[in-house]
Amino acid sequence: MRKIAEAHRATFIQFVKFGIVGFAGFILDNATVYLGIYGFGLSRIAAGFLFFPVVVTFTWAGNRLFTFREAKREKMGRQLVKFAVVCAIGLVFNRGTYSLLVSTVPLAYDYPILGLLAGTAAGMFFNFFVSKKLVFR
Repeated sequence: MRKIAEAHRATFIQFVKFGIVGFAGFILDNATVYLGIYGFGLSRIAAGFLFFPVVVTFTWAGNRLFTFREAKREKMGRQLVKFAVVCAIGLVFNRGTYSLLVSTVPLAYDYPILGLLAGTAAGMFFNFFVSKKLVFR
């Protein structure tokens, strides 16, 4: 019973670390989306997709160095590709939620950060558990 509790505790700590890295990624994501909208004149949806690879690379590095630093080391390029594939699937949850909200909810259109927050939450659980099992073993 003690081993089960310790395993759950370790997973919880990793999830919190994943959330910290994700929050930093969210700040970067938010900055790049606003840059795309107001700096480059992109639509909200185009801006939401354009800079996503930057955020994926940033969060992969943070998770490799902080969240899952005890995980077996895999070649960086291979691990980044695996993480990007997981994030691409998670993108359906993340950017799907974001796109739906900024397209249908006037408040989210006016304040894209609301759509980004909802999308981040939607993708976070999927990305954590799949990354833990497939990317950072």
